[in-house]
Amino acid sequence: MKSPASVLIPLMLGTLMAGIDSSIVNVSLPTMSREFGVKVDAIEWVITIYMLGFCIFMPLTNWLRLRLGFYKLYIGSLSVFILGSLGCALAGNLEQLIAARALQAFGGGALSPTAMAILTTVFPANERGKVMGWWSLGGITGPAIGPTLGGILTEAFGWPSIFYINLPIGLLAIGIAARSLKFLDRSSDKNIHFDRVGFIYFTAFIVLFQYGIALLSSKGLGSLQVLIPLVVSLAAFIIFIKRSYKRPEALFDLSIFERPLYVVCIFITTLRSIALFSGLFLLPFLLQGYLKFSELDSGLMILPNSAMMAIFTPLAGKLSDKYGPRRFVMAGLALVGISMFLFSQINTPSVPFVIAAMTVRGIGLGLLVSPLTATAMNAVLPNQVTPASSVYTLVQQLSGSIGIAVSALLQQLIYQYYVGQHASDMLAEHYAIQYVFMISGVLVMVGVLVARRLPRTKARIPEQTPDAIV
Repeated sequence: MKSPASVLIPLMLGTLMAGIDSSIVNVSLPTMSREFGVKVDAIEWVITIYMLGFCIFMPLTNWLRLRLGFYKLYIGSLSVFILGSLGCALAGNLEQLIAARALQAFGGGALSPTAMAILTTVFPANERGKVMGWWSLGGITGPAIGPTLGGILTEAFGWPSIFYINLPIGLLAIGIAARSLKFLDRSSDKNIHFDRVGFIYFTAFIVLFQYGIALLSSKGLGSLQVLIPLVVSLAAFIIFIKRSYKRPEALFDLSIFERPLYVVCIFITTLRSIALFSGLFLLPFLLQGYLKFSELDSGLMILPNSAMMAIFTPLAGKLSDKYGPRRFVMAGLALVGISMFLFSQINTPSVPFVIAAMTVRGIGLGLLVSPLTATAMNAVLPNQVTPASSVYTLVQQLSGSIGIAVSALLQQLIYQYYVGQHASDMLAEHYAIQYVFMISGVLVMVGVLVARRLPRTKARIPEQTPDAIV
């Protein structure tokens, strides 16, 4: 086997690139909104379409891994992501940008679950917390530095520069991966069955669900334009589950949900993602709205968040291998919840207060992510790792889209209430965003209670012999 560093570096670079892109866009949304002359509910599609494409492509990861192998899948995903990034940078209107974001998402959809599956396949259980910690540093640092980098680039060079930045990182990742991950290469297997009918049902669920959720903030839950897609998506999902359960060569191996610890990790991830994505979406509007911070200032104030995650992510991963994940996940969730409450109390442009909230958030995320991810992967059998990693990443994205849609809906409802109380538009928007942060904080605190079911002890090596590394 290759050295740990040679495996980790290209996986970290790919995850870093995708992670930067997931958040670098957020800080530029107000600028894009003004330039394209659209409102929040329209510019929201720049984020939503990425999640939609991400979720549609992700179920193909296991089938593509079996057909192509890890090596070709990872290199191909990086290449598609780079092409999508170039398309985003060259987009001349919102429609072109949304189309390019969809292409970008098809590449990004396989990056994280493929990297996670490679690490879980290559490294034994008692080392996964450590390697997941280092790998998560790329996935966590990317979203953390994205807003800062986005603020600097947008103010200096305009919003297209936030997509151009992916090109050198992606090309470097391909160059390194082409050499260091070559040992994972294998010949193509064209005899692998693809569950086309299951994919159609799953795609119908994802597309209709995301469409209904995206319209939630502008149309309201009582609108037929929202209710019909959501009801049909639920029907498609139920058919998909019944058809796939215990079915050989199904799109997903649903037996992973027979592992209780994996289910607990999924539930915690759902709560965390709903809260974090809603906060990530609204944070630029909080800082650049009533508080009147510039893109650059709001980006720079997120740096303490990045620094704390860089310190605590690998440390928590290593320590959770030794002492078990429970205390780290519970502490991380509690600190993230506290940071949400701090954001909900910002009424004046106080830089020290914002930095304090960012610091608490960064420590919390650093303690949370790698122990929870490693625990989820250790909970399944070795032959379930690829579908488990795909589902884990998929749940994060779906939960995030719910978080964005619900936060936008709540923000609109609370905004309308304060406008009715004769508050100015800007102040009403500020109060609405504060309340959404408070609600998100409560949701994260619920996760602390659920995390009590995580093990106290360190990870055990699975008894089943791992499948061949392909």
